[in-house]
Amino acid sequence: MGSEDIYIAGIDMIKFGKFPDISIAKLGAEAAHLALDDAGITINDIEALYSGNLMMASGMVGQQIQQEIGQTGIPVVNCANACATGATALREGWTAIKAGLYDIVMAVGVEKLAGAGMLGGGGGNKKGISSEGLLGSGAMPCVFAEAGMAHSKEYGTTFEQFAQIAVKNHHHSTMNPKARYQIETPLDEVMNAEMISYPNTKLMCSANVDGAAAAVLMSEKKVKELGLMSQAVKIRASILTTDPWTDRDEVMPDINTCTRNAAAQAYEMAGVGPEDLDLVELHDCFATAEVLHYENLGLCADGEAPKLIDEKTTWLGGRIPVNLSGGLLSKGHPIGATGIANVYEISTHLRGGAGKRQAEGARIGLAHVIGLGTCCGIHILEGPSN
Repeated sequence: MGSEDIYIAGIDMIKFGKFPDISIAKLGAEAAHLALDDAGITINDIEALYSGNLMMASGMVGQQIQQEIGQTGIPVVNCANACATGATALREGWTAIKAGLYDIVMAVGVEKLAGAGMLGGGGGNKKGISSEGLLGSGAMPCVFAEAGMAHSKEYGTTFEQFAQIAVKNHHHSTMNPKARYQIETPLDEVMNAEMISYPNTKLMCSANVDGAAAAVLMSEKKVKELGLMSQAVKIRASILTTDPWTDRDEVMPDINTCTRNAAAQAYEMAGVGPEDLDLVELHDCFATAEVLHYENLGLCADGEAPKLIDEKTTWLGGRIPVNLSGGLLSKGHPIGATGIANVYEISTHLRGGAGKRQAEGARIGLAHVIGLGTCCGIHILEGPSN
């Protein structure tokens, strides 16, 4: 693998929302144009396009986007990897530049999910028997509820502490003009909302929305050639993991192991530790998931996540602010776009452009997504030195 550093030279996202009259290709194209403008280049400068989309995986969405922004004959790769789809597309672009194939590539993530309801999941265990109705539900709200209750049983995490995650993330979203929802949700409102799967109420579940995000990746040589070092964000680590094989009979997905493995690899590649991070965007598909990932990412020791919540360590102004965008709970979760949108949020802070929600003095940040509990993407980023 090449030793040259790879940079994000341009990155942006559309405001997440509900766009019934706009095609998926046009949404992706809008984000692509924003990222191209941010980098000060055109589609003619892009040497390869990596497109992330889950719900229309067979629809060649990347080519559809290319028809909107310009068909230049370049290779297009379409990626689908559950909730890690966008991060996978970004990593494929990073890998291609690392390999020396290209100097400038684009990654686009897009999804139309508004009104989709609670997405399911699960499947069967190794004997081919579905867990649905046998040992509970394999639907994602239930999987993450079960994981939260396991944490509660072991460490005493309370319903109120889980609910505080939603209070925090909704508060952060009020300062993010690109978030789907920008509404404060006091603790009693969160706890008294419709119960989806205990302990996650409706306000503790990610919001299905339409959205798109895009990034322009460049080799260090090209960034310097184009004079973009003052805005370029260095990718210190790009990691993708899946679950290792284990001899176990549980039917529920393991939502911890691949994140822990990815985090260890990412810290090693970046040459930093969790103590060096200035902010984190993690995969809060449900409030319980955020609590678990505090520990999975090494932001605290096992069992200490409740303490981080009580002391507001992960709020804006805290030692390690998490999900300053509003997270998936409030910014929204258009699956194919989420991985790149999380990277956009980190990049915006590292550039000092996050406005009221700016993490003061941010230099190093981590973006994390996890798909179905069995696929994890982590990017550690470093801001411009100016």
